[in-house]
Amino acid sequence: MCLLCNKVLGNDAMKPSKLQDHLRRCHPDKTEKDLKYFQTFKDSFQKRPTLDRMFASTSQRNDDGLRACYNVSLLTAKSGKPHTIGEKLILPAVEEVLKTVLHKPASDIIKRIPLSNNTVERRIDEMSSDLESFLSNYLQTTHFSIQLDESTLPDNAALLLAYVRH
Repeated sequence: MCLLCNKVLGNDAMKPSKLQDHLRRCHPDKTEKDLKYFQTFKDSFQKRPTLDRMFASTSQRNDDGLRACYNVSLLTAKSGKPHTIGEKLILPAVEEVLKTVLHKPASDIIKRIPLSNNTVERRIDEMSSDLESFLSNYLQTTHFSIQLDESTLPDNAALLLAYVRH
C-alpha cells in the first residue's frame, strides 16, 4: 500500500524498480525528498489511531468498571445488606470521595459501574454458580470421607454432626 495515496499495490508492484516508477508517476513532488522524510511519514502513519486501538482503550475502561461492579457485589453479598445499597449508598459515597480527593466531577467514572438491584443480583448469582461449579469439580476429583452423627439434645432438639476428612 502506498502511504502517500493509500493505493493498494499488487505483489508484482513491490519490486524496487516498480515502486520507484510509482513514486515518479504519482508523486513527482516527493521524488527529491530524502529517506528521513519517508521514515517520519511512516512513523506518523503507524501512530495514527486505528479502530483496534480505540476499542482497546474503551474496552479497558469498561473492564475496570465491570471489575469494580463485581467487587462491590461481592462486598454486598458478604455484608448481607439489600442489593439496592449499591445505588443508594455506595455510588453516592464513591462519587463524594472522588470529588473531594480528585477535585473534579466523577460522573464518567460512576457511569461505568453498574450497581442496580438486578445487576448486583445477577453478579452475585454468577459468582455463586462459579464457586459451586468449582467446588463440585474439586470434590469430584479428590478423595474425601463424610461421617454423620444424629442425636437429640435434652430439650428434644435434633442435632446433626457432620465430619468431613480429605
